[in-house]
Amino acid sequence: MDDSDLHDAFDDKASSRGIEAFTRKVTTTASHLAGHAVDPNGSHYHNAMGHVHKQLARPAMQRRMFSMARTSPTDLVRSKFSTSEIQSRALSYLSDEMLQNIPEDDNAYSLFQGFQASFPDITVDSSKRHRRRASRGRKMIEESPTPANSPQHLHKLKKERSTLMHELEMLAIRKNMASSEIREIDNKIAKPLGKSWRIPRALGFVANTTAVVNMENRIDVAQVLVDEAESIAAANAVPERSDEDDLITDEDVDEFMSKSVYEKIPSTASTPTGHKRQKSMRRKSMPVLHEHFDPGFNIREIKAHADQITALDFDVPFGTMVSASLDDTVKVWDLNAGRCIGSLEGHTASVRALQVDDNILVTGSADATVRLWDLSKAHYDPHGSRFGRDDEEDDGLAFENPDDHALDPPEGSMADCPLFVLQSHVDEITALHLRGDVLVSGSSDKTLRQWDLEKGRCIQTLDVMWAAAQASASLGSGEGTWRQTSRQASSAADFVGALQVFESALACGTADGMVRLWDLRSGQVHRSLVGHTGPVTCLQFDDVHIVTGSLDRSIRIWDLRTGSIFDAYAYDNPITSMMFDSRRIVSAAGEDVVKVYDKMESRQWDCGAGITEAEDGRTPAIVEHVRIKEGYMVEGRRDGTLGVWAC
Repeated sequence: MDDSDLHDAFDDKASSRGIEAFTRKVTTTASHLAGHAVDPNGSHYHNAMGHVHKQLARPAMQRRMFSMARTSPTDLVRSKFSTSEIQSRALSYLSDEMLQNIPEDDNAYSLFQGFQASFPDITVDSSKRHRRRASRGRKMIEESPTPANSPQHLHKLKKERSTLMHELEMLAIRKNMASSEIREIDNKIAKPLGKSWRIPRALGFVANTTAVVNMENRIDVAQVLVDEAESIAAANAVPERSDEDDLITDEDVDEFMSKSVYEKIPSTASTPTGHKRQKSMRRKSMPVLHEHFDPGFNIREIKAHADQITALDFDVPFGTMVSASLDDTVKVWDLNAGRCIGSLEGHTASVRALQVDDNILVTGSADATVRLWDLSKAHYDPHGSRFGRDDEEDDGLAFENPDDHALDPPEGSMADCPLFVLQSHVDEITALHLRGDVLVSGSSDKTLRQWDLEKGRCIQTLDVMWAAAQASASLGSGEGTWRQTSRQASSAADFVGALQVFESALACGTADGMVRLWDLRSGQVHRSLVGHTGPVTCLQFDDVHIVTGSLDRSIRIWDLRTGSIFDAYAYDNPITSMMFDSRRIVSAAGEDVVKVYDKMESRQWDCGAGITEAEDGRTPAIVEHVRIKEGYMVEGRRDGTLGVWAC
């Protein structure tokens, strides 16, 4: 035993006695100090202090005093609980808030059972070890089999049954745990998906703020005043003209379509009453909303009509759309909410062609009339209640596919929209285009007509057959005045399949497969593009190229500067509709999907219900018409369904 052990033993025995003796010495010293007059010599004080110094000089007492100086007040008042008990109570403590918010649990298995099921490998590994250990004695067991009627055999069967039941119970528990995890993951996925619908909704609300609307209205009014002032100044300052100014030279004709047709800003269109046509009093949408979705994402699907879609168009993404069908109805839609604003009544037959230009809608029908409508006069409030609904109930349906889209809008919601009727054609209208204050329509009566929107009358008639005969006579071909196509469907195709106008430039595609470029100033054909072997059904041009689609199952891109084919694409079915924006060319080619060509990446891909519904085993209807603007695509099908896609 060393010195430290002796000191510790002595300290344990004399701890109480030493403290008592030290206490007596301190008490005696205190009493002596209090009563110093009793002992004038101070001998008792010196004796007491000597004993105190002697006690303080002991190492055990010094260690006790130093340890007490380092001890906190909490440690001085120590609990009687052991360390393990204190740790157990700390781990098992639950606050009152947690006890009040205990979630409901309808699980049939206990926590301990789940703990057992979460470690299946331990049982497997132990069984393998036991199997290896018992392999050496297996031959001995086989040589002396247990009788079937013996207690050992019965005990063995019961043990195997209990083991099997335990394994089945563990499998059921693991299955339940996996199902719970799957449900938890589904809930976590559903939350961000729900938020993803609300983000574009919030952006759309920002686009429709009052400050933006008021500022745009002020800009529109100021622009109208400036335009009127410029027109008055131009009317007062009439320059002198000579006879040579009225003549159209060959240089003027050659200049047509030889350079950019978009170099000049188009003039502001006007209504028949002479007032400048202003933009809507509300901003319909923000063009970038659909960029939050991946290409090919189905934004909305609407069962719009009871029969085949014959024409459709929209102004801006998430704005206003108009659709026509063989059921003789023309419906106006709010694309942001997927709801029908109202139906346009006036045509006595189905509408074959239409165009939405800002708030102005132009429709051409099989009744040989062209009608103009002002959609800004519709009685529809996109931000207020819909047909008696509250705002809170209405807000959650903006980016969903509501089941109540087929509900009829209030009667008379479009009663103030009709502007006037243009009557001059003698057969159905199959194509039309409005650009600025220039409107041109094409009909099965084999004529193109230009209309005066101020007076509401025809100011020029272009005879396509006469132009074909003139071209044939000038070339001296002697093959007749009409170039027959090799497609059998040409007899059922529209005589004027498509047209587009820009100021004095007019492009027209007809049933003979020709694309003719007209000069509206002279009423003459400037150039003919020969290449299609079937009727032309759609066309569109920009400042350099013109893109045409035909029933010959091809889309051709022409160079307007040279009149030659720049590129061509072949498909499996006839092209019934086509349109392009700054990046993509979309076309309806007799399939349940839309053919998309990305000009930037030079690749083709399919977009439509034929891809999304193929996973469910459904076969959607054939796409007949398609429109795209800024990557926002709308397609119409033969069964009257409209699909809205991010493209």
